[in-house]
Amino acid sequence: MGRLAILGALHEEIADLLAAMDPGAAVHRIAMRDFHVGTLWGTPCVIALSRIGKVAAAATASIVIREFGVSRVIFTGLAGGLHADVEVGDVVVAHTLMQHDMDARPLFGQHEIPLLGRVRFEADAGLSKLLQDSAADFVRDRGVADGAPRVQPRVHAGLIATGDVFVSRAEEAQALRERLPDALCVEMEGAAMAQICYEFGIPFAVMRVISDRADHAAKADFTAFLENVARVYTAGILAPLLKSGALSGA
Repeated sequence: MGRLAILGALHEEIADLLAAMDPGAAVHRIAMRDFHVGTLWGTPCVIALSRIGKVAAAATASIVIREFGVSRVIFTGLAGGLHADVEVGDVVVAHTLMQHDMDARPLFGQHEIPLLGRVRFEADAGLSKLLQDSAADFVRDRGVADGAPRVQPRVHAGLIATGDVFVSRAEEAQALRERLPDALCVEMEGAAMAQICYEFGIPFAVMRVISDRADHAAKADFTAFLENVARVYTAGILAPLLKSGALSGA
């Protein structure tokens, strides 16, 4: 079984993971990215900052697969909530992902990825279930800790929508809800990474913490959540799985 890759778009989303890697971890600089290769809580990993957006995420996923022989990939970070049932502080684990801004009509159907004949990419069921269960344990134990919303966070599983736009206007968010009523949240990397993993035949999972409601307050909410909460969720959810060895052979 090869290494597990853990990717995030912003440093704060993976900071606690990098800090917890074994002292002997090596850093490989490729394409202006640092790939940290070593052991994280007993599990062989490569951790990288993908940077923001679909192209950046696709490039990073391609590198970890080709250069480091990873056998599965997890993307983690923040997202804007779309669905009415999804609140700030909740966790969303992808069952499927799609690129909401892909539109090659009339050559292909709306949202269809040209030449692949598909709109949605399915996350690995086993990896996703492990993340769901660990996230449920984490939010139950965390409760209303400092920096968290004053309601019990919940864990959701379903569709995540990806696009090269930071959705921060209520009308934009509403248009997405009307076009994609089953989308739980919106972000900027997951489906691009998913497409690369699909093409390489690599199992993957995507976990997002809801930082805002993709409306006029999104920038302020996202920034505050990123600085105060994001790293705590990522490490808190992944650590038990890595320590137990559950992701070593997932």
